[in-house]
Amino acid sequence: MASFRSLAEGDYPDRTEEEPWLSHLPVKVDTVSGSGIAVGLSVLAGLAGAVQVALMSQLGDRISIAGALAFATLFTAVASFLILVIARRSFSAYVDAFHQPWWILMGGLMGLLIVFTITYAGPRIGTAPTLGILIAGQLVMGAAIDRWGLFGSDKVALHWPRVAGIVLLGIGAGLSLKN
Repeated sequence: MASFRSLAEGDYPDRTEEEPWLSHLPVKVDTVSGSGIAVGLSVLAGLAGAVQVALMSQLGDRISIAGALAFATLFTAVASFLILVIARRSFSAYVDAFHQPWWILMGGLMGLLIVFTITYAGPRIGTAPTLGILIAGQLVMGAAIDRWGLFGSDKVALHWPRVAGIVLLGIGAGLSLKN
């Protein structure tokens, strides 16, 4: 019987050996592609991001921005540690991380900057403008990363529809600041 890991890596068994009654089916059946899952998770993260701005704004107003940032970071660290131990039955990934180039580890600081910014900006300019500006900035940087293959990413062409979408989102972010 194939393991989950081997199936996830695309090592599909010959169905006729293990389950002859399924021999009429194709060897690889994609009910939901990895892209579909990625899109679904991205939508969920987008929704969660809006809720996060509202919640962190409230927490920052109640206990201070620095206190909210510290609490959220600690809570995330504990939850991530538990997920790592449950999923991998080890915390060796922490040791493995220190063997990576220093600049890859800065992703954690980028997350810290994002949480600080939404905690600070949310109550001052509102949830929608905070998210609009954040997303516009992410799209601009994402397009630059894709276009030039920054940080070891694959190069992805930047065509006019993508540029138009970024420009329109930038305009929308600016308009969301108007009263």
